Amino acid sequence: MNVLVMGVGNLLLQDEGAGGKAVEEFARKYRVPPGVEILDGGTSGIELLQYIQGRDLLILVDVIRSGNPCGTLTRFEGQHVPALFRDKISPHQLGISDLLAVCQMTDAMPEKVVLFGIEPKSLDTGLTLSDEVAANIGRLADLVAEELRLFGVKVEPYS
Repeated sequence: MNVLVMGVGNLLLQDEGAGGKAVEEFARKYRVPPGVEILDGGTSGIELLQYIQGRDLLILVDVIRSGNPCGTLTRFEGQHVPALFRDKISPHQLGISDLLAVCQMTDAMPEKVVLFGIEPKSLDTGLTLSDEVAANIGRLADLVAEELRLFGVKVEPYS
C-alpha cells in the first residue's frame, strides 16, 4: 500500500487554508499504518511530483467553488479531479493543475485519485477560517478516514 493524503492551499488567505487544516486535523485524530503519508502541500505545484507519482491512492483536500453554500463538503474522483483544478480559484491551483497534467502525460498518475473539497466563504487575506468552514474541518478529516477504510487501510482514532 502506497497512499498519500495531501492538503493544499494558502494558509494566509482565510478559507484557502482549509486543506492544510483538514489534514492537520486528520493527523491529530487518526493513526495510520506504514505506507500512508500525510502531507501539507501548501501552495506548491510541480515540486510535489516526487510525492504523488506511483501512489496507489492520492487523496487531495482543498477548497472548491461548486456553487453550494459555504462549508459544503463535496467528493470527486478520477478524471473529474484534474478537470476541477483547470477552473482555478487561486494561484496554487494552477500548480496542482500542471502537476496532475504531468502525471497524466508521464503515466505517473496514482491508480486512484480522490478530492475532498469544501466550499469557501472568504479568500481574503487573513489567518483564520470562516465559521462555516471551520465547523466542517473535523467532518472533512472523518471523510478522509472513511475513504481510506474503503480502500482497505486500517485507520484508528487516537484514544
